[in-house]
Amino acid sequence: MPHTASSLRRCCATALLSLLFSTGAFAAKPVDKEVFSFATVGDSREEPGAGLSRQDAIWLQNTRAWSRMLREIQATHPKALFFNGDMIMGYTTDKPTLNRQYAYWRGMVSHLMETGTYVLPVPGNHEVQEKFKDAQSGKTRKVARQSNEDSWRDNMGDLILDAERWPKIVGSHYAAFDPANHPQVGEADRISTDQTQLSYSFDVANSHFVVINTDPVGNDGHPPTAWLAEDLARAKERGSRRFFVFGHKPAYTYFYKPGIDLEGFDNDPPAQQAFWRLIEQYGATYFCGHEHIFSLMQPQKTQGGKAWQVMVGSGGSPFSAEKGDSKNPEDRTYAWAQVKVYQSGKVKLEIRGFDDSYGPTRSLRRLEL
Repeated sequence: MPHTASSLRRCCATALLSLLFSTGAFAAKPVDKEVFSFATVGDSREEPGAGLSRQDAIWLQNTRAWSRMLREIQATHPKALFFNGDMIMGYTTDKPTLNRQYAYWRGMVSHLMETGTYVLPVPGNHEVQEKFKDAQSGKTRKVARQSNEDSWRDNMGDLILDAERWPKIVGSHYAAFDPANHPQVGEADRISTDQTQLSYSFDVANSHFVVINTDPVGNDGHPPTAWLAEDLARAKERGSRRFFVFGHKPAYTYFYKPGIDLEGFDNDPPAQQAFWRLIEQYGATYFCGHEHIFSLMQPQKTQGGKAWQVMVGSGGSPFSAEKGDSKNPEDRTYAWAQVKVYQSGKVKLEIRGFDDSYGPTRSLRRLEL
């Protein structure tokens, strides 16, 4: 029986489809699976003084801003929240005061631990330093104290890292966490006290995470770069593909207006440069706070550098930029970072936040690291 035109077309189409399937032209593209997600922010403590609610005047916490952030972070279900220091006003060696302030902050974040987000604390200067007036010079000084490092461990140590709670909360396991892996007394980083649970690191999936204490006793305002170099090298040998470092003080001050004081490692340029060379070497991302502001920068971009400093010291503390200081409205935005890590090693970062009038939350930046 002769073929009609339509039957010939059907035969040709069938043959073409068969050829395409046999050559893999229609093979499904592999899905780049998300393997871990986290949020990060810092600096939620308040200053004593006028203008606070009766509640916040006691606890010295920006409850309104911080609780809203927590609700919105919780709604996105990240696996972890890294809080980059200054969760309490601190600046005292009085343990009852420190314990009371820590307890309020821990109460605020506790629901995250019950709903699938593990909280990882990073020490800030308000936690580890004492602020006092020097009797001889009459100047105000801020100095890290061993007793405050002890208070940090007393109040935050159970979170670093709980082998039973982590898999129950996160749904997967971490690896390569060694409680003894921290900067050691007497070595190159000028450490003079036990840094257990102040600087620590671990692996998740294909990524390595490091928390550093940027105000160790006797070497305030300095990162433990020598220890970090060894830690990152070991992580790379284990096969880590992405590296994330969390500290309180920035490597580079964000100049939201001319003439502000240096706030980070740039107070000691050789120390700053050694630290950032290491960050660039591993293509790491450094998350920090201390300045109460949001800033994204690639400090060495003009020299070919690709590493990012992500400053999210915008968790509720009084903004560094007062009204009129800056023409950038984002300098007075309560902002946090949300990060997704994929099996391929791709990393997506989004900054979200709301302005100082507590308007709607919006996406401020999106980029691939």
